[in-house]
Amino acid sequence: MTSDSTLHIVGGGMAGSEAAWQAAQAGVPVTIYEMRPTVGTFAHKTGNLAEMVCSNSFRSDDHEQNAVGLLHWEMRAAGSLIMEMGDAHRLPAGGALAVDRDAFAEAVTARLRAHPNITIVDREITELPETGNWIFATGPLTSPALAEAMLGETGTEALAFFDAIAPIVYADSIDMSVAWRQSRYDKGETEEERTAYINCPMTKEQYEAFIDALIASDKTEFKEGETAGYFDGCLPIEVMAERGRETLRHGPMKPVGLTNPHDPETKAHAVVQLRRDNALGTLYNIVGFQTKMKYGAQADVFKMIPGLQDARFARLGGIHRNTFLNSPTLLDDAMRLRSRPNIRFAGQVTGVEGYIESAAMGLLAGRMAAAEANGTDLPPVPQTTAMGALLTHITGGAEAKTFQPMNVNFGLFPAVDAKGGRRGRKDRYKAYTDRAKADWTAWLGDRGLDAA
Repeated sequence: MTSDSTLHIVGGGMAGSEAAWQAAQAGVPVTIYEMRPTVGTFAHKTGNLAEMVCSNSFRSDDHEQNAVGLLHWEMRAAGSLIMEMGDAHRLPAGGALAVDRDAFAEAVTARLRAHPNITIVDREITELPETGNWIFATGPLTSPALAEAMLGETGTEALAFFDAIAPIVYADSIDMSVAWRQSRYDKGETEEERTAYINCPMTKEQYEAFIDALIASDKTEFKEGETAGYFDGCLPIEVMAERGRETLRHGPMKPVGLTNPHDPETKAHAVVQLRRDNALGTLYNIVGFQTKMKYGAQADVFKMIPGLQDARFARLGGIHRNTFLNSPTLLDDAMRLRSRPNIRFAGQVTGVEGYIESAAMGLLAGRMAAAEANGTDLPPVPQTTAMGALLTHITGGAEAKTFQPMNVNFGLFPAVDAKGGRRGRKDRYKAYTDRAKADWTAWLGDRGLDAA
């Protein structure tokens, strides 16, 4: 090893900490640049690495029926520091993995500081370097100076700041005896294009009740000092409803150009459209339904929509400030910035949501960067694994025009074969996890990638 082989990591959150650990374990010298505590944020309270700023939960630890739990399993198999310290500082929380957040962060920090291959520097990085082996894992609270540099490199359409996002529904939970597939005015050259949308019809009475529920719903309020500024094309649906009861019928819920094959003689008063959100067709977002309703209210209100009465949500809508790349456009399949391949991105800045998803992308980025430093190549990460499903989603599986942050979920996985007829949900999820574990174990074993 020479000094030229040093891996530089910007950001000491979940992703940066895990990336550093994985690379250092592979024998690569690592320098972590963390701006805290010298430069603080409104959310962080300490200078510890891997500080948890929201909840203290890594969510479900069920690795047979839950995609998050499967991600836990895959990370443990790969020698994850985040999972090791999470397990060491676990708190009672039913089937979830909750941790003592202070003890957890202190332990992660201590392990990284004690590693002979890791150096930690308290310094803010404000530019994108032209040379060297770098990982940027700065998260949603990227400093203004660095965000400006990223904006200059990627362009105004590539670095997204958003206030509201729309919910995403599992396709197999939509009642197709009520809904139907059709693009407005049957636009499209192919049958797939002409049936690209799923449509849910409303009568006048259903629409009026829906508007009442939207207006009366429990909503997230802005914190003191924040302003309620929205992008014109991203108004929360309840804000549109408050501007007039007919606003939605002339906007995202307009009923024109659509014919319900279940009742072709009846014209719907309003129609809610859902658009495919991933290449597999397992996830659909509710078009134009950005929202600042609180989670409980969202589930109640959106299940008033005919066809969505039994909907399961891969992601509920939400409102907050965030910084993330349009990764499907900007990153290659090794998480490198296409315009500057000496730089990788990892964590929430790539468009994944959640502590564990961020750490998982850090794990992959650290291994990829270490392989590059050591002059070796990694085999492709199987899309059938939780790691691979997330990686594929952010580097090309998601629709770039509507790309928004996403948690890991089975809707990102290639479908499993329904041997012997249609599987029930429990059997289907178990099939996903069995396949993923086998493929992840094989990937770790290829070229000695498994943890020491």
